[in-house]
Amino acid sequence: MASHIVGYPRMGPKRELKFALESFWDKKSSAEDLKKVAADLRSSIWKQMSGAGIKYIPSNTFSYYDQVLDTTSMLGAVPPRYNWTGGEIGYDTYFSMARGNASVPAMEMTKWFDTNYHFIVPELGPDVKFSYASHKAVDEFKEAKALGVDTVPVLIGPVSYLLLSKPAKGVEKTFSLLSLLPKIIPIYKEVISELKAAGASWIQFDEPTLVLDLDSQQLQAFTAAYADLELTLSGLNVLIETYFADLTPEAYNTLIGLKGVTAYGLDLVRGTQTTDLVKKDFPKGKYLFAGVVDGRNIWANDLASSLSTLQALEAVVGKDKLVVSTSCSLLHTAVDLVNETKLDDEIKSWLAFAAQKVVEVNALAKALAGQKDEAFFSSNAAAQASRKSSPRVTNAAVQKAADALKGSDHRRATNVSARLDAQQKKLNLPILPTTTIGSFPQTVELRRVRREFKANKISEDDYVKAIKEEIKKVVNLQEELDIDVLVHGEPEASILQVNGRYILCLYMGKVS
Repeated sequence: MASHIVGYPRMGPKRELKFALESFWDKKSSAEDLKKVAADLRSSIWKQMSGAGIKYIPSNTFSYYDQVLDTTSMLGAVPPRYNWTGGEIGYDTYFSMARGNASVPAMEMTKWFDTNYHFIVPELGPDVKFSYASHKAVDEFKEAKALGVDTVPVLIGPVSYLLLSKPAKGVEKTFSLLSLLPKIIPIYKEVISELKAAGASWIQFDEPTLVLDLDSQQLQAFTAAYADLELTLSGLNVLIETYFADLTPEAYNTLIGLKGVTAYGLDLVRGTQTTDLVKKDFPKGKYLFAGVVDGRNIWANDLASSLSTLQALEAVVGKDKLVVSTSCSLLHTAVDLVNETKLDDEIKSWLAFAAQKVVEVNALAKALAGQKDEAFFSSNAAAQASRKSSPRVTNAAVQKAADALKGSDHRRATNVSARLDAQQKKLNLPILPTTTIGSFPQTVELRRVRREFKANKISEDDYVKAIKEEIKKVVNLQEELDIDVLVHGEPEASILQVNGRYILCLYMGKVS
């Protein structure tokens, strides 16, 4: 039985990429230094998954910023304000699109569906001249192959890319982004051809927009796109990956009807109703990449429950066509539990970060093939039972209070206008109040204090005192600037009231 990982965190178990990027942006290290850190991270990830027994290992899921921006680079869809003149897109243009520069602002950033992850929104219009401007997908496939690891290169699918885009400044808001499909498909064909020439046998297209409420025209765009790609994809096994929610029956029928597609990746954690669609109608001879290991939380998987789901699907799909997978990329979870040295054994037994989820996926695949690791499954069952019964999780008083709730308890006692009046009397805000969003920069002094506290060179009292001093500084600064609603700067996750003024803690979402 085979196993697959949709994607993996790229920041590194100790945030190596974060520190390398910050050092590069501050001009404290070179581009070669950054490339070395990135290559080392990719190598360790591929070898880790290979060592764990994963058959379908993804490549091109690493990114210096995000995978949609990488696709924008691949397509050469650089807004004119960045003065890109063609050729392979380098760091200057790439990071200018992501972060802006001294002359022009960055592109818009927005949420990646309903996750806490963000992506850079492509700016497109009828006059964009697309060109094959980043060979990253092919280069990383070759890089893994040179290390002896055969990978599945991953691309954001052409339709999802367009549906996640927005009309560029000056372009009518009614402009049909999907009208650009014939212009970007030729570039996808170039990438696919190069991957085939490099020896790829599988390719994965992430089409997560299939889980959205799409109209018939949007669904038809998927049919048209993959019909156009069919000849180029010939000779490759093609996986279309969806995640984060259920597919509607219409979207599911569109998916399983796509030309040239070998396999379908489905989120069976959040897509609870999708399992019913599979059981009702799944095309013969196709692969199902069953996403049963949750890629969006840090809890250990209930292996017994997942195995039961897989066994039911095996009867529908066929033993040789079922692949055990994650529900989505593991990008959305922490990297490795081994680094959590201060957690007690009970809590650690409940957890599984990305590295541990890779092991879970392969353990399920082996169990489905008749090679069940009884000790591993027994340990998992004990941890599941422990978490359900532990007083750290189960609080009788809270359960009693929850059971006593009435329907009226879920509604506010006062209407919106009354609450607004009360807020105004309390805070006396102007019509357009000012505040700041996000944390203040970490100062050199604050970093020093944090290092010394971690190294036990200063006491906790001294550390707290330093934090309070930092909060006082940023509050005073905001008062001098006449900001109406103050933030505490987020030097630590605390809420304080300084100088009698209200401090807004963005993490907690409330005013102290």
